[in-house]
Amino acid sequence: NPQVPVISLAAVKLDEQNPGFKLTPNLLKAAVYCVLFGDVMMQMLYRTRPYEATPGSANALFEEYMERARKLAPKFTRRSFTRLSREAIHAFDTLPLVGEGTKPRVGVVGEILVKFHPTANNHVVEVIESEGCEAVVPGLLDFFLYSMSNAKVQKDELGSSAASRATMDAVIGLVDWMRKPVDELLERSARFERPEPISAMAQKATQVLSLCNNMGEGWLLTAEMLDLIDHGAPNIICTQPFACLPNHVVGKATIKELRRRYPESNIVAVDYDPGASEVNQLNRIKLMIAVAKANLAEKEAEARAARAVARDGAPEEPEAMAAFGIASRTPLDSWCRLYREGGADALRPKPKGRPKGSAAQSAPKTREQELEARVRRLEAENAYLKKVRALEAEKSRAGRSPK
Repeated sequence: NPQVPVISLAAVKLDEQNPGFKLTPNLLKAAVYCVLFGDVMMQMLYRTRPYEATPGSANALFEEYMERARKLAPKFTRRSFTRLSREAIHAFDTLPLVGEGTKPRVGVVGEILVKFHPTANNHVVEVIESEGCEAVVPGLLDFFLYSMSNAKVQKDELGSSAASRATMDAVIGLVDWMRKPVDELLERSARFERPEPISAMAQKATQVLSLCNNMGEGWLLTAEMLDLIDHGAPNIICTQPFACLPNHVVGKATIKELRRRYPESNIVAVDYDPGASEVNQLNRIKLMIAVAKANLAEKEAEARAARAVARDGAPEEPEAMAAFGIASRTPLDSWCRLYREGGADALRPKPKGRPKGSAAQSAPKTREQELEARVRRLEAENAYLKKVRALEAEKSRAGRSPK
């Protein structure tokens, strides 16, 4: 429709005209503040909604502050942004919750549209929450910071001019300064975490792949998965459009190495496409969530047993073994030692096996890998049976045809 204007924004010149629209410094400043506030609000909503004491209270609080932000957005200043963020964080920090932190945390990463747009990902956040889990979705701002940081992190391999590096460093520094107040508020809050700097995210990505992977979401996608694992969300859905090559390289192709480094990681890649089967998508997500719940229950049992023996005035080891159904004293002694040295986090599994490229045999399959292999085997058997029936039907028709 020629009466509906389409505005094209890009970092490179596209020789397109946008009559009536002018990108000014004030508009860019307001846009950055809007993205910052939106990221904070989504983080707080997803963190609290699964545990809200009164159903609908988290959504109501979210809408209240988003409405206030819409009115302030055209003229956002550092002062008004900080004040609104402080009030919103305090409101979500004091929202009555029940059973906080008792559900598996499931991260969502992937291609930027499919990751954030509910229609594109078949409302994946709602699916996660309906299955009794907590969704964790990394923010939007990091995608732009990742794009700007490439001039610096890739200068040795791909080359970049000193002017472009200086410009991008200055822009990233300005954005970091703009979000510093909200980062400090999140750090002081009881429930929420401040996001990692983009330089720290790049450093994490180098553990697994080269920072020269800059197509699409590039190394940021891998860095987000590593960051989710580091922050207690080892269960991850990697969303991608069907046949999206960059995501297959930096997402799906890195899952094996992430599992080697972090045995507790539980990652599933899901293709989203208009022709893709929604039932298949749901089955893969539910399989991953079933593994997440089983892993959480196992770790909780270990932590409870170790805590029962390690704390003052605890029952004797034989009583604890009987209470928690532990057959041997050896694992209990090991759990107690780890718990005393490092708390519940020390019970987290450590990377197993030799580094990639060694002559070591492959590690035993995890429960998730065994279930995935079983699903593939059943799918192959089903396809085989369909082919046999089709051949039998074709032979039957050929037998009835006149010679």
